[in-house]
Amino acid sequence: MENNTEVKEFILLGLTNAPELQIPLFIMFTLIYLITLVGNLGMIVLILLDSRLHTPMYFFLSNLSLVDFGYSSTVTPKVMAGFLIGDKVISYNACATQMFFFIVFATVESYLLASMAYDRYAAVCKPLYYTTTMTTSVCAHMAIGSYVFGFLNASINTGDTFCLSFCVSNVIHHFFCDVPAVMTLTCSDKHINELILLLISSFNVFLALFVILISYLFIFITILKIHSRGGYKKALSTCVSHLVTVSIFYGTVIIMYLQPSSSHSMDTDKVASVFYTMLIPMLNPVIYSLRNKDVKSAFKKVVKRANFFLGFTF
Repeated sequence: MENNTEVKEFILLGLTNAPELQIPLFIMFTLIYLITLVGNLGMIVLILLDSRLHTPMYFFLSNLSLVDFGYSSTVTPKVMAGFLIGDKVISYNACATQMFFFIVFATVESYLLASMAYDRYAAVCKPLYYTTTMTTSVCAHMAIGSYVFGFLNASINTGDTFCLSFCVSNVIHHFFCDVPAVMTLTCSDKHINELILLLISSFNVFLALFVILISYLFIFITILKIHSRGGYKKALSTCVSHLVTVSIFYGTVIIMYLQPSSSHSMDTDKVASVFYTMLIPMLNPVIYSLRNKDVKSAFKKVVKRANFFLGFTF
């Protein structure tokens, strides 16, 4: 079969071309990336080291941290290179690879958030049956299912995008190879491809969001029935961190993908993309650690061990 794709590489325009902003933005995104790496890898290490955190909630949180680490690493280093050395060229294969893994991590995060919502539902609404409901096997299957959905979604969407011909322009008006930005460059008829993208994205977003909304509907009904003020606060506090993460994540995703292509504004898309590719992976460990006594306790415990070890050694 003849390959009509003539573009061998793409040029990422990035966030801005203003020379005076390149170094300040490089410094800012470097700090964001470092905080993201330390926060997410640190969260994984804390959960692994402290046996009190070996529960379903923290199992999903460790997976969320792993996904956020991969999520940010897929996009941010290339953006930083663009700011520092002006390297805005990305090969055809590298663009497809970046898009694939970005979709994988975004989809997995979506389903992990749904799994965490179900876990909170089981903890608040059925506390007596929690240990038999959220077994190790159930948690493992939910996590594996999230990754399977992620790879399937990425395979379909990446294949759907790169089966098009790119023979008009190779300039991507974005800072990474996102599906809508790449699709605008095609010289093929893309109506069917856009419809497939909309249907699949809608299915994945609304399936996970449906699980989250139904879970929290039952959670709030249960909370309203609690007459003890202490019990009310305790039940609500277990959900606040997750609700904040869900609101930020789905707010930006819906703005980005569940609107007609004619309504897309590249500047608006870039701002929204900064939130879910860089800021959300950085904020997730901060949100969960600041509002979580168990995480704070585990962190203090690790610090004490480190101080004891260093003092004993030196």
